Amino acid sequence: MDHVVIIGGGIAGTSAALALHKAGIAATVYEAHPDSGEDIGAFLILGDNGMRALEQLDAAETVAAVGFPLDSLRLVGPDGTTLAEMPLGSERHRYRCLRRAELGAVLREEVRRRGVPIVQGKRLAGATEEPDGVVAHFAGGDTARGDLLIGADGLNSVVRPLIDPEVPARRYAGQQVFYGYTLDADPPHAPGRIDMIRGGAAFGYAVSPAGETFWFARVTDDELTDEHLFAGGPDQWRDRLISLLHQDDTPAADIVAATGARLMATNAHDLPSVPRWSSARMLIIGDAAHAASPASGQGASMAIEDAVVLGKALRDLDRASALAGYERLRRPRVETNIANSARLSATPTNQRPGPAPGSVDERDVAAETERDIADQIDWDTPVG
Repeated sequence: MDHVVIIGGGIAGTSAALALHKAGIAATVYEAHPDSGEDIGAFLILGDNGMRALEQLDAAETVAAVGFPLDSLRLVGPDGTTLAEMPLGSERHRYRCLRRAELGAVLREEVRRRGVPIVQGKRLAGATEEPDGVVAHFAGGDTARGDLLIGADGLNSVVRPLIDPEVPARRYAGQQVFYGYTLDADPPHAPGRIDMIRGGAAFGYAVSPAGETFWFARVTDDELTDEHLFAGGPDQWRDRLISLLHQDDTPAADIVAATGARLMATNAHDLPSVPRWSSARMLIIGDAAHAASPASGQGASMAIEDAVVLGKALRDLDRASALAGYERLRRPRVETNIANSARLSATPTNQRPGPAPGSVDERDVAAETERDIADQIDWDTPVG
């Protein structure tokens, strides 16, 4: 394979570029946004699986230099009592809390450092598959040719309906999502811990080493209309959240009250199962193929895993076998994540069961699944 066209310069697209470069395959990334491909406001948590996948791309240390580590999780009831505490990740592969824009910037810089071109301001308008390649058509008339086109262009993918015009539309996952940052709160916290509160809303927060509180809230309610999102603002969202959270004997309402203008709102969406991920010369990865609601916190990690497995498949197999093998390996894992995340979103916060020790059989299954994923993303394990 001589050249791959990657549509989308976000987490999935840049990770795919790193994987292809490591596999010895030339690629160019095309990003619609003229400056960056990331939401500048949101933050995310990379799981240990995401950090392990980045390690396979030789980018884990670079990413670990931004954000801050999370090594434990505490579940808190609405009365403020601790329901459970558990470790996160390992000493080698810690969870990482960071702004999405920070992760995007680091990955783009690493892609450029390795000599892979990123072309900004190129919005895909269509694509034409030919016997010997595929041509991407951009708004404004420019084109790009490759042996394969990878759609890493997110939930609102342009590539997805090019592969299957009958593809299901995104769906509302049942929750409004709010997130913010403040230096003016001082909630109970421990270094490297994220607190998850079950009360008037699903609320989580962590405090950075610099004393900044990162927080989110998921509220089960009807979807916010575009009009509401456009007309709303920090004051409106703050008042709404405080009214939901003040009944809890937790720091959640005080954290929201201490948050100024850096308070944002959106809707949680996901994709039901997408029947077709690929055609002869096009493939979708990341949220373009399998967007889950944010409840599982695995979107970025899954996208990076995708990139590693795809890079290995294209390294080890011919194009058609690589696309089929990639989907065979990835579909069960990501669709399980979509279902689990949807279940979390649909269950009222105060009715969710607490963590309980699994049976021996359940632990064995979990360990076997973990070994399978480790083999999937291990760069030196061939794709059969």
